[in-house]
Amino acid sequence: MNDKEIMEGILLTTKGVCDLYLHGSVESATPQVHETFNTALNDAICMQNGIYSAMQSRGWYPADQAQPQSIQQVRQKYSAQG
Repeated sequence: MNDKEIMEGILLTTKGVCDLYLHGSVESATPQVHETFNTALNDAICMQNGIYSAMQSRGWYPADQAQPQSIQQVRQKYSAQG
C-alpha cells in the first residue's frame, strides 16, 4: 500500500464518520447529545478538509474547475423548477 492509497482510505473513513455524526446530531434526543454530536461533526469536517488539502496539494485529488456554461445550465434548470 502506498501513501496515496493510505490517504484515500483515511479520507473515506473520515467522510463516513462525518455521516455518522450528522445522523447522530439530527436524531439527538437532548440538547446535550445534539451539541456533542455537532462538536464531533465539526471536528471531523475540519479533519476531512485537512486530509483533502494534503491530498490535493500532492496531486492525488485533482479538482476540476466548473465551466461557466455548465454553471449557467444548472442555474437555469433549478430556477425553472422553483
